[in-house]
Amino acid sequence: MAESHFARELLHRLESRGSGPAFRFQEGGEWKTWDWDRVREGIESVARSLVALGVPELASVALFSPNRPEWTLCDVGALAARCVPVPIYPTNTVKQAAYILADADARVCFAGGAEQYEKALAAAEGLPGLKRIVVFDPSVPLRDDGRSLSFAQFLKLGEAPGAREEARARLDRGAPEDLLTIIYTSGTTGEPKGVMLTHSNILACFEAHERRLPPTGPGDVSLCFLPLSHVFERCWTYYNLHRGVENAYLEDPKQVAAALPAVRPTVMCAVPRFYEKVYGAVMTKVQAAPLPRRALFRWALRTGAEAAERRRVGAGLGPWLGLRHRLADGLVLKKLRALTGGRVRYFPCAGAPLAPEIERFFDAAGMFVAYGYGLTETTATVSVHEWTGFEYGTVGKPLPGVEVRIGEGGEIQVRGATVMKGYYNKPEETAEAFVDGWFRTGDAGEIDAGGRIAVTDRIKDLIKTSGGKYVAPQAVEMALLGDPLVEQVAVIGERRKYITALIVPNFPALEEWARDRGVEFSDRDSLLCHPEVKAVYERRIRRRSHDLAPYEQIKRFALLPKEFSQEAGELTPTMKVKRKEVAEKYADLIETLYREA
Repeated sequence: MAESHFARELLHRLESRGSGPAFRFQEGGEWKTWDWDRVREGIESVARSLVALGVPELASVALFSPNRPEWTLCDVGALAARCVPVPIYPTNTVKQAAYILADADARVCFAGGAEQYEKALAAAEGLPGLKRIVVFDPSVPLRDDGRSLSFAQFLKLGEAPGAREEARARLDRGAPEDLLTIIYTSGTTGEPKGVMLTHSNILACFEAHERRLPPTGPGDVSLCFLPLSHVFERCWTYYNLHRGVENAYLEDPKQVAAALPAVRPTVMCAVPRFYEKVYGAVMTKVQAAPLPRRALFRWALRTGAEAAERRRVGAGLGPWLGLRHRLADGLVLKKLRALTGGRVRYFPCAGAPLAPEIERFFDAAGMFVAYGYGLTETTATVSVHEWTGFEYGTVGKPLPGVEVRIGEGGEIQVRGATVMKGYYNKPEETAEAFVDGWFRTGDAGEIDAGGRIAVTDRIKDLIKTSGGKYVAPQAVEMALLGDPLVEQVAVIGERRKYITALIVPNFPALEEWARDRGVEFSDRDSLLCHPEVKAVYERRIRRRSHDLAPYEQIKRFALLPKEFSQEAGELTPTMKVKRKEVAEKYADLIETLYREA
């Protein structure tokens, strides 16, 4: 398969799928469905329209939109026309979008709604090569500028004479080493780097996943809520198309809690922040419950954990544990699964560190977290947990066909058919990214005797204290993130005497805790200033830091009244904390943590 072409392989598969459900999406508050025939026709129509517009083979087209089915139609349609789709985050600024459009020399930009359309218009100034801006949302009024088209107008172009024949000819000419996409990631200088992935990269990725993950296919449903502009959700969507899984598109990721019971996914990729939020909400409810219900919950979770451990080591439950597990499941565990729709078989998870405590919680509830590790440059996945034999605290074994070694300075290095072709228009950066044919991930880590990878931290994120000690902030943060009163953490300490932390509390849980103890407060600020609140966090930090070396332990901390967010520039698209930005924003507060007491 790796010697073929993704769009050609997919369209061949779609010919036999017919009227089965393919895409689900919301329209007017209701969920609507497209079947596979409609998806195939849509992909082919996009390809014909790009041909009719005169977009050359191997030229770039940009996708600047929130998640919606048209995103995928244009993504795969561009590939079918032997073009190169280039995603832009829907939240990107005009300046960021303009850089990508210019660097990739995009000929067409597909814009989702009014926000992206206006940004695309502004970014297109001075870009004569950008011939058309096509808008998905039919309600957006378009300028009469000779450049703007509605999606319906764009598709109409594909009816031009000869477009169908040329589109088919292009698809036939598609080669394994054609570019599949250029995905822009942040560079060390702040200038984005365009990661070039090929059709052979993604098809090799499919083969490896089919050998590692539990099988999926028709009858499975995935909720697509992470941004399609990120490699994780995009490659998972490709895999769902490849396997015949129905994909439900959620335009606003903040609505995921409401969408889960409506969509009832059986599989779904998510980042650790999703699991942290679900875990925090559950533990808040448990904390507020009467003592008998709290005791029942803890018993059921312990029983679920016993059953999950037996599965992990490949053993059966046995009659006694089987009986207890059925009881625990009926009384408690199935209610936890109902929070995600009640049908999830497994969750692919990556993008940031996941506290083992939270991973164990989901496994105990019967929702297996296939926790893994990867980068854009490795076609999303390097390693992932196996169904049995995995170890908590690791990101699993390398995928079949992927080689991993630990290089100089403890760096994780990768080689294999899923590794990128290079960085677009950046030969020097491409050369620097490889050593002896191995891709340098920039992550520090270890490989255990069983071949499982443990990621320590980004090498550039390692903190060196003024005493010369190196601290991996992710390890310190994960120690705290399993606490029900903790929502987010950013560890500080570069060239400082000791480690400090900025902590965002789980406010629903904290407020419930305060009411139970008669702690009076009028707002978040008054709550965080209360001595008893400070004291409880001190105790919990101390208790959760006992496995850390003395120089790794948090000596002082500050509680923040507001969550870190993408809108404020404090989180990445995969919800990882941007420590540099957070440190700059809270510089004055951080200084108070280092003043002599």
